[in-house]
Amino acid sequence: MENSTYPPYFDLTMFVNIGNYCYPVFVLCFLLYAFIISANLVIIVVISRERTLHEPMYIFIMCLSVNSLYGSAGFFIRFLRDLLSDTHLISRAACFTQIYVIYTYASYELTLLGIMAYDRYVAVCQPLRYHNKITPKLVSKLVAFAWIYPAFSVTACVYLASRLPLCGNKIPKVFCANWPVVKLSCVSTAVNNLIGMLVSTSTVFLPLFFVLYTYARIFLICRKRSSEFRGKVIQSCLPHIITFVSYSVTVFCDVALSRIDLEDLNPFLAVILSLEFVVIPPIVNPLVYGLKLPEIRKLILRMLSQSKPDI
Repeated sequence: MENSTYPPYFDLTMFVNIGNYCYPVFVLCFLLYAFIISANLVIIVVISRERTLHEPMYIFIMCLSVNSLYGSAGFFIRFLRDLLSDTHLISRAACFTQIYVIYTYASYELTLLGIMAYDRYVAVCQPLRYHNKITPKLVSKLVAFAWIYPAFSVTACVYLASRLPLCGNKIPKVFCANWPVVKLSCVSTAVNNLIGMLVSTSTVFLPLFFVLYTYARIFLICRKRSSEFRGKVIQSCLPHIITFVSYSVTVFCDVALSRIDLEDLNPFLAVILSLEFVVIPPIVNPLVYGLKLPEIRKLILRMLSQSKPDI
C-alpha cells in the first residue's frame, strides 16, 4: 500500500516519443547547454570584473545570468542523462528536487524582471531622483526579496504535492513538474490548488502586470518627449522588453500545455513546446544583453580580443 500511494519512482513517459532520434537530440541539447553555460558565464565575468558596470541595471542582468545557470543545470543534467538511457524512471526525491529547482528558477526570472522594470521606470520617469531612490542598499533588498520569497513559496507547493497519496507514477513530460504530479492524486487537491493559485498570483501574475504597468507609464512619458529621448529609452529598455516578451510566451506555452493531454499532440511538437521555458530564456538573455547593450558588448569584444594568442 505504501509503494502504491507513495511510489518510489516516477516514469517520464514523453521520452518514448523521441525514439531513434535520441542521439542527434542529445548532441543538439549538449551544444545548447554548453552555449548557455559559456554565454551566461561571460556576462557574469564581464559585469563582476568591470567596476564601471557595478550599477543596478547590470547587477540585475548578472542575477538573470546566475538564474539561467541555476535553472538550466536543474533541467539539462538530468535530461541529457535520460536521453541516452533505456529507462526513464526518476526517484521520488530527485523528482521533487527537480520540481523545486525548475519552479524557483521560473519564479526568480519573473521577480527579477519585475525589479528590472521598476529600475527602468525610475530611470526614465524620475531620472533626477534615480540615484536617491535606487541605492545600493535598496538593490540588495530587492535582490534578496527576489530570491527569498519564491524559495519559500515554491517550497510550500512542493511540500504539499509530496504529501499527496498518488494513484499512478506516469508523468507525461521530459522533466518533473508539479501539476502532473498533483493530477495523479487519489484524494482531493483543493488545498494544493488554493496554495498554487496564491503562489502563481504573487510570483507570476503580479510581476507580469507590474511590468506591463511600468512600461505603459514609460510609453506615456515617451509620447511627450523628443525623438532623441525616445531613441535613448528604446536602447535602454529594448533588451528588457525582448526578455520579458520571450519569457512570457514560454511561460504561457508551459501553462497551456499543463492543462491539455500531451498524448494528443504531435510527439515532437509536444516535446519541443514543453522544453521552451527551460531552454529559450537562458539562451535569449545573454544574447540580448550581450549584443544590445553597448557597454557590455564592447567589454565582451575587448575581453575576447585580449584572450587571442599573439601570432
